[in-house]
Amino acid sequence: MSRIRAAVLGSPIEHSLSPVLHRAAYRELGLDAWNYDRFEIDEAALPAFVAGLGPEWAGLSLTMPLKRAVIPLLDGISDTAASVEAVNTVVLTEDGRRLGDNTDIPGIVAALHERGVDEVPAAAVLGAGATASSALAALARICTGEVTAYVRSRARADEMLRWGERLGVDVRTADWSDAAQALGAPLVIATTPAGATDELATAVPAAPGTLFDVLYDPWPTALAASWSGRGGTLLGGLDLLVHQAVLQVEQMTGRTPGPLAAMRAAGEAALRARH
Repeated sequence: MSRIRAAVLGSPIEHSLSPVLHRAAYRELGLDAWNYDRFEIDEAALPAFVAGLGPEWAGLSLTMPLKRAVIPLLDGISDTAASVEAVNTVVLTEDGRRLGDNTDIPGIVAALHERGVDEVPAAAVLGAGATASSALAALARICTGEVTAYVRSRARADEMLRWGERLGVDVRTADWSDAAQALGAPLVIATTPAGATDELATAVPAAPGTLFDVLYDPWPTALAASWSGRGGTLLGGLDLLVHQAVLQVEQMTGRTPGPLAAMRAAGEAALRARH
């Protein structure tokens, strides 16, 4: 039986949980011929890697710094990927085309939906990096009111305002020094690096709403632990990883994994093994 290949690319890539999640999905679906690897690939090495993909390849997952760099190498991208100029999924079709999509955006929406968060009247975003643009795109689907982005510089503020205009989201910006005010929003999406929100842990309100902290290692963050301790609804980076990976598996294999429990359990076990 010939092997069918898929992989995650990025730099650094050792920390990626994608192989764990995709392989768990393959086991659940009985796809014994499928293999999923990881490759340390930077922007300079990406064109040659993509050019060398043979007919045995079904798809790629992409992490930083490749989500924008891959776009010129593709035959087309979805409207979702185009909306944030970022591709995290490449499907190689039988007729040789390379098509890009972004499953982070619907992954955020699906993870929130799983926790009963289908619509919110307002939201706050902590940070203004690449993940923040995906968060805004997701909020365009579920937030009926204003989104406040808390950022550290004028340049970042201007960037978030541009993304809001492009995505049709009513965005206002605020300085990071006022980030504690974000915690009163019905939905808070934290897109910042490890440690950046630790200072906010003591400012969690008595009856918090929903926090989606996109980190998964270390977990829980100080903010996430405080949020959960006060009874708020909490989602973490593993929730996003699982939901976006399910969508990738669907696109690459044409099959839909069943309950997410197997993939989530595999991810949790891998994280425990690191500590």
